[in-house]
Amino acid sequence: MKHTMTLFKRELSGYFQTPVAYVFIVIFLLLSGFFTFQVGRLFEAGQASLDSFFTWHPWLYLFLIPAISMRLWAEERRSGTIELLMTLPITMSQAILGKFLAAWAFTGIALLGTFPIWITVYNLGSPDNGAILASYLGSFLMAGSFLAIGSAVSGITKNQVIAFVISVVLCLVFLLIGLPPVTGWMQGILPAFLVDTIASFSFFTHFDTIQRGLLQATDLVFFGSTIVFFLFLNGLILEARKAQ
Repeated sequence: MKHTMTLFKRELSGYFQTPVAYVFIVIFLLLSGFFTFQVGRLFEAGQASLDSFFTWHPWLYLFLIPAISMRLWAEERRSGTIELLMTLPITMSQAILGKFLAAWAFTGIALLGTFPIWITVYNLGSPDNGAILASYLGSFLMAGSFLAIGSAVSGITKNQVIAFVISVVLCLVFLLIGLPPVTGWMQGILPAFLVDTIASFSFFTHFDTIQRGLLQATDLVFFGSTIVFFLFLNGLILEARKAQ
């Protein structure tokens, strides 16, 4: 873990050495506030709840997370620094984990920046703080799943724009497959058990349960397994690319 943490610290500090990190955090906070107070009409609803805040997180992550993940490996391959990275006394798995954890921690910092919204709701009434805390955890896990997908995609190409577009498309699939219009369409052409199986891979399906304050093992395992699977796939992709 020593090498992983060393790379983690280097990567995390690297985010704040460029304006990109601050631009991302500002955009995330502004959009979170806009969707919560303007689109979600938090004050007009008259309820001490953050449902209007968390409801938009999957859609915010759909575009903002790939903007972070697209540079994880695409930039390394484009600039040729991936060869230098591989010469360090660090394994491929340690490099992948270190870079992923740094990106995930950076996302967590942006998420923590929304804490004043929670304070605002708390001052307005008596919100279900347990459900809110569970929603923050679910949101963080979902962000990690988006990042793992984007990290794997970033290892495929040197072009960050291509990595961004492919990541958005894949993440969109993981969102849409659980929505009623999509499952309704699939029921017309696929057996019911297969539709249920496909829908169970939807981020919406699992995040919605957590957002209601229900921390079920199946939802936590789903997001954890998604992260592990795509990081493992990330390793296979980089090993294949290294052999070329």
